[in-house]
Amino acid sequence: MTITDTNFNFPGQKSLYKGKVRAVYNINNDLLVMIATDRLSAFDVVMPKGIPYKGQILNQIATKFMAQTEDLVPNWLIATPDPNVAVGHLCEPFKVEMVIRGYMSGHAAREYKAGKRMLCGVAMPEGMNENDKFPEPIITPATKAEMGDHDEDISREDIIKKGIVSEADYLVLEDYTRKLFKRGTEIAAERGLILVDTKYEFGKTKEGKIVLIDEIHTPDSSRYFYADGYETRQEKGEPQKQLSKEFVRQWLITNGFQGLEGQTLPHMSDEYIETVSERYIELYENIMGEPFVKADVTNIQERIKTNVENYLASM
Repeated sequence: MTITDTNFNFPGQKSLYKGKVRAVYNINNDLLVMIATDRLSAFDVVMPKGIPYKGQILNQIATKFMAQTEDLVPNWLIATPDPNVAVGHLCEPFKVEMVIRGYMSGHAAREYKAGKRMLCGVAMPEGMNENDKFPEPIITPATKAEMGDHDEDISREDIIKKGIVSEADYLVLEDYTRKLFKRGTEIAAERGLILVDTKYEFGKTKEGKIVLIDEIHTPDSSRYFYADGYETRQEKGEPQKQLSKEFVRQWLITNGFQGLEGQTLPHMSDEYIETVSERYIELYENIMGEPFVKADVTNIQERIKTNVENYLASM
């Protein structure tokens, strides 16, 4: 009932790249077919079991947000022939993830608690509490790791100095990141949510155009708080009610796992997997403001194969 791996051989297929969650098929060095699997990654480690409907949820959130932001920032997307599939222009990805934080949460909060006041070359003010709002959103990039490796914090200066991204291109990435975060914040507010932090990935088309790729404003790439009661919880020093996969990270931490050497993944029971799936559906419905419609997963591999092949044949 889940899809955790794919090994399709589509017409015109040149290569297959497997990321932590997505499989990307190169078609005729022109198109990319991106399949969102049900794999779950936390602390840069892929969990052993898939989460029902997670791939569909991520793909549908990402593709709908791309449609809602294409007036601000161009993106790679052409079509969505299947609930788990996006088809777009072939791009060369930039080897950085553009992380932007409006609030001092998650990784930033863990670094702050450890006494650090600089994150990716950006100063964090003194006297902040976890989940406080930053005076202005801060951009804290990370190098994009291969599967099995950890993403690493990096400063804007080091990105440019090491030639990972040219200065001219990096200025565009920063501009696009701030515009997308502002739009995402506005959309979240309409739904009673706070967009806390998120990450964007960008690539260059064959024509040299910088475009948004991969996912946008999904619970895997973003953290949301419920706006209702935020101020009260902050004043009382209580944890925020949030929508993100942070609940999985916290469960792993409680069970002694943070992706560090020598640590063993805790067992995920079928019952726990089901609760994670239910949380992802809750995330979808709150973020998108509409009911989630489950796709038929009785033979998900065949469904995806047929839908993609029919789309490619129609082009």
